[in-house]
This record gives sequence, structure tokens and C-alpha cells, in this order.
Amino acid sequence: MAWFDITRPLSPDTPVLPDDPHIRFRLMHSGDFHITEISLGTHSGTHIDAPAHLLKSGRSIDEVPLERLIGACRVLDCTATTRPIEKGSLEPFFPGPPRILLKTRPESDPHFRDRTFLGESGADYLIRHHVGCVGTDAHSIEDPCGSGEIHRRLLQEQIAIIELLDLSGVLPGDYWMAALPLRLEGLDGSPARVVLTDSYPRD
Repeated sequence: MAWFDITRPLSPDTPVLPDDPHIRFRLMHSGDFHITEISLGTHSGTHIDAPAHLLKSGRSIDEVPLERLIGACRVLDCTATTRPIEKGSLEPFFPGPPRILLKTRPESDPHFRDRTFLGESGADYLIRHHVGCVGTDAHSIEDPCGSGEIHRRLLQEQIAIIELLDLSGVLPGDYWMAALPLRLEGLDGSPARVVLTDSYPRD
């Protein structure tokens, strides 16, 4: 059994989108114990978007069903796909497990502006195939200059969105995934630890 940690390290050097809070660590000393104060946004580093991210009455991150975040998944090789990822790029990989991770081309700038993203027909295709979770190694599942429509389409269908994965050391194929956000009550998202293994119980 091999394990793959596909979580990006969190540190003050971790890139964030221009409007997101910067990550800050402050070491505090209290007697013999060290305690660190952490300041970061709910969408820092590898993170999960809850429906509340864009939907007024959407579920918060502590209400996202764990069965959407744990189980069989498929890593799709989208490295040769030009923006955006549409239905035609996804069809060869289906039918498949209900959790999909999109491996796009490597970052070309630290702010993740030049990335492959999910298009409208691609989002609709995942919805029609009852995908419960979609992840990407980009900072956003959609065009960073987009309107949020792709997020809305997915989140309205209760599809969990994982962003800013590190899939650089993972080959395309089928795995078992565990993606666990912090249990932040009432919030719109959370940093998460996401791991894969190549030996798993089938759904």
C-alpha cells in the first residue's frame, strides 16, 4: 500500500489569491509549552469549498457529508488540455468513481492565473454523472476572472469542491481518497488534509 499526501504545505510563504488574507504564524511562549497563533483565510492552501461559499442558504463546511469526501476517486490527466476543461475532455474517463481530481499542467506563475479550469459543459457533465466531489490542483475550479457560475452550478448540486491540491507526484488512475476539512461551524470553507492510497475498499 502506498500513500500520497496531496496537500500543499501551509506557511507564510504559501501563495494566496490577491483578495485573500495572507497566512501568518506567530509563536507564543507560555511556560514550558509553545503555542502558535495562526491567521489565515478559510480558502488558504489546499481547501474545500462548502455551498455557503456562494449560496446564501448553502450548507456550511461542517455540514458537508463526509461520504462525499472519503472513498474511491479517479485522478484525470488534463495536462494536455487547453483551457477550459469541457465535456469532450472528460468523456474518455467515464463512467468512473464519484470523486474526480483534475491534474492540470504545472503552475506557470505564483498567483495561479495561467491555469486550466473547468468549463460550463464540463461542469454540467460532472453533474449529470452524479459526481459528489471534484478537485483540482489549480487555485480555483473555474477561471479566476469568472463570475462564480461554475462554483454555483456545482455547489447547488451539493458537489464538494477541493482546490489547490498537489498532484505533481501522483499518476493518473484510481485511488481511495480521504479529504478532511476542519469542523468550522457555520463557515464557507476550510483548509484540509487530503491523502490518497492505491489500495482501498471499493465503494
